[in-house]
Amino acid sequence: MFWLLCAFLGYFLLAVVFIMDKKIVTKSVSSPLVYTFYTCLFMFLVILAWPFFGFPLLSGIDWLFAVVSGVAYGLALLGLYAAIKVGEASHITPFNGACVTLAVFALALVFLGERLTSMQIVGMVVLVFASILLSAEKSRRHSGFHIGFVWAILSAVFFAVSHVTAKYLYGQYDFANAFIWTRFFMGVTALPLLFAPAVWRSLFHRGHQKKNTSTSVSVRHPILYVISDKLLAIVAVVLIQYAIAIGSVTLVNALSGVQYVLLFVFIFLLSKFRPKFFKEFFTHRELVVQTIAILLVAIGTAFFAF
Repeated sequence: MFWLLCAFLGYFLLAVVFIMDKKIVTKSVSSPLVYTFYTCLFMFLVILAWPFFGFPLLSGIDWLFAVVSGVAYGLALLGLYAAIKVGEASHITPFNGACVTLAVFALALVFLGERLTSMQIVGMVVLVFASILLSAEKSRRHSGFHIGFVWAILSAVFFAVSHVTAKYLYGQYDFANAFIWTRFFMGVTALPLLFAPAVWRSLFHRGHQKKNTSTSVSVRHPILYVISDKLLAIVAVVLIQYAIAIGSVTLVNALSGVQYVLLFVFIFLLSKFRPKFFKEFFTHRELVVQTIAILLVAIGTAFFAF
């Protein structure tokens, strides 16, 4: 199951990327709109690879699917960045992932006709339940459901639309061709954001912004830090999208539970040993719940082998 290996590696990298995203969104940029703009703008570069592959252009309505997939992914990132700006990454991202899995399952069933085995459905349900457990937030700023989770739900709907339309294109064209065009149209999402006041100020009024005296890496080296983050994100997205292309879009998204386990472990270790770099608040009850969720992820993943 090569798709399984690609998905695992992709989600490992995404766990690292989300920690970096949280640092950047809260410390280095003025708003989620600004960070979404730069993230999507970066994707314009993928079109440079198209002439080297020499693939034929898309045809007919497939252009619409490519536009929908790319733009929906950009809007999904905007919602996710808005969510993690007000909430904790170790809680928001699992909740977002659980919602994505359910939405993808419904859309893939209706529009792609995907069918799962009984064991795979059990595994998906276990992973979704584990993700919901991982999302139970209790911090110094929030206790329970808050606006960050609303943004996460909206983000999940757009992610699901993007993944399912991309899966359709992967079935019609070579993976690289479909991937390049969907990412290119993700870059197009940056164009209307250019007119947002926050984005405009970040581009043309940097000299008037107050200097940040924080010693964090993301502020001292914003360009290098953001570029590294985006390169890791691109590799992760390629791996996950390729796993979607050759495997089940529903199962690949269900495996996102692995990402949330890794994210929780990374954040816990950083909060304990490198709190100046990254810190989140954990209660004793939360640690117990998170440990149970980790075990459920291991169990749920094992069901995919049957």
